[in-house]
Amino acid sequence: MKPLLDKNLTPFLKRFDNFLDAEFRSIEIVSPTVIKIALAAQDSARGFDWITIELEFNGVNDARVPDNSKLSHIDMSKGITLVYADNQFIFGVGDYNCSNITDSICYIKAISLKYLEGEF
Repeated sequence: MKPLLDKNLTPFLKRFDNFLDAEFRSIEIVSPTVIKIALAAQDSARGFDWITIELEFNGVNDARVPDNSKLSHIDMSKGITLVYADNQFIFGVGDYNCSNITDSICYIKAISLKYLEGEF
């Protein structure tokens, strides 16, 4: 896994078009402070082929994650929110900002973030 730094968030999100119409594959709670999620998205760096992106959040201090059985019902038409604010990474499904991210059906706040590119 590669670290995803705050300065690289904008190009990362642009590469995957903010994960608009992506597919939520899985959520794994590794420990109380580590959560992994897998998303399938189109990669503009690969001719818009579909790939799987795994995000690993470390130092999780707040989260709401749905059960894996409900992931296929999550509307990903608005993509994801992924920002760095207040010395933490803030992730949410949908178009949110830092102040209302807790309104998202799925959100994670963590100290660090890593990612891994995989096959579709």
